[in-house]
Amino acid sequence: MSFWAPDVTDNHQQQRKIITVFAIAFSVTACSLTAGITPQLKTNHLPTQINPIQVPQKNLTSQINSQSQPPTKPTKVENLNFTVPATFQGKTIYHVQPQNSEKVIALSIDDGPWPNTTIQMLDILKQNDVKATFFWVGQAIQANPEIAKRVVAEGHAIGNHTWHHWYRRMDIATAKSEIERTNELIYKTTGVKTSLFRPPGGVLNNGLAAYAKSQNYAVVMWSQTSADTDPRAKSQVFVKNVLRDAKPGSIVLMHDGGGDRTRTVQALPEIITRLKQQGYRFVTVPELLKIEQSTINR
Repeated sequence: MSFWAPDVTDNHQQQRKIITVFAIAFSVTACSLTAGITPQLKTNHLPTQINPIQVPQKNLTSQINSQSQPPTKPTKVENLNFTVPATFQGKTIYHVQPQNSEKVIALSIDDGPWPNTTIQMLDILKQNDVKATFFWVGQAIQANPEIAKRVVAEGHAIGNHTWHHWYRRMDIATAKSEIERTNELIYKTTGVKTSLFRPPGGVLNNGLAAYAKSQNYAVVMWSQTSADTDPRAKSQVFVKNVLRDAKPGSIVLMHDGGGDRTRTVQALPEIITRLKQQGYRFVTVPELLKIEQSTINR
């Protein structure tokens, strides 16, 4: 009597087929479920820096919340218009004689915006609650637009200092380009329109001042200088120069660009402190021009 015994190999093969069928079915089910789940983001894979702004790390919850909320509208910045009174339009101004000899004085700062130096001076001005007037070079604005925006955001006045800072004689077309191109970039970058103009080096006979006057700009010069472009002088000399010549209605010349202005930065806090001790109040050039009884070089 014989018995049939199932082949062991065939039995194993059948078991393997059954296991495989179940594995495929489970895999299909798992994939269909996973497709409806948003994959988790690993925070250590998020960029830590987007040049030049440092982006702080955020946890997953804050990321999801920020994605579900509508984007915040950017803050609207009101356009500023630094116009000058009719009395000063088309005139060259050195200083203003305030009524009752009120002790007001204006710091004017040329040749920026400049990396590092302008930022350091802004910090000092902010700490001392002082507003200044910055006369900008077009090429410097083009190179440092974010610094320019900060200057305006912190309440300082802006003037035009040409595109190239050239001293040479220019025809009308060149003078127009130097001034109007800079004014256009000031407006495009910061939203500011200005009728304040300062010729590079204080040169009044190379065509720039003539064009500016024909367009009713106020050609703003200065009544005293810190002499901070002297390569040999120490910062203390700049302080002495300003204090020695300070008078009510003075316009002080300083620089934040065009070279190494480290000594100017060093001198600025003492200049401000010493003038305040003498009873001076700091104003911008536009504020100074609103004061009556002006002394004008016609």
